[in-house]
Amino acid sequence: MKLFFASDIHGSFIAAQKAIAAFEQSGAKYLILLGDILNHGPRNALPEGYDPIKVAELLNQYADRITAVRGNCDSDVDQMLLDFPMMADYNVVMLADGRRLFLTHGHIYNADKHPQLMTGDVIVSGHTHIPVAEHKGDYYAFNPGSVAIPRNGLPASYGLLDGNALAVISFDGEVLAKTMLS
Repeated sequence: MKLFFASDIHGSFIAAQKAIAAFEQSGAKYLILLGDILNHGPRNALPEGYDPIKVAELLNQYADRITAVRGNCDSDVDQMLLDFPMMADYNVVMLADGRRLFLTHGHIYNADKHPQLMTGDVIVSGHTHIPVAEHKGDYYAFNPGSVAIPRNGLPASYGLLDGNALAVISFDGEVLAKTMLS
């Protein structure tokens, strides 16, 4: 199964359109949104193409394929615009091989502060806007970066789980981080 990950859209319709186009091209079955979907947040400048209502309308077309978690900039008012739930602080996806993906935004749980994980599990988070795909001892850490407000001079990016490969990819097709699940 192929999964597509996007984080930190922050209300940018332009970024949401790019993410959806990449999702469609990827052939992934499900779109996992890791929070900070509609609101830009008080610490961020308005992203290019800021239009939360259009972002909601676009994402709602894929509601049956979305699994989402709440980010620190997401609110009850944001949830009222969306046709899929996104107010949980975390979600768990079980893969066919028995491995768990612990999905979270990153402001409460993250690669360094997480619940008990089994060997081979993956903690998947956003929040930092910095791509990560690495093996950390007994578990894996994965962060697809940000589709709207990338940091550290890195390009906007998304994540993809394809078989046992976890990769963070820029919208230009550059692999920014990659690890293989063993």
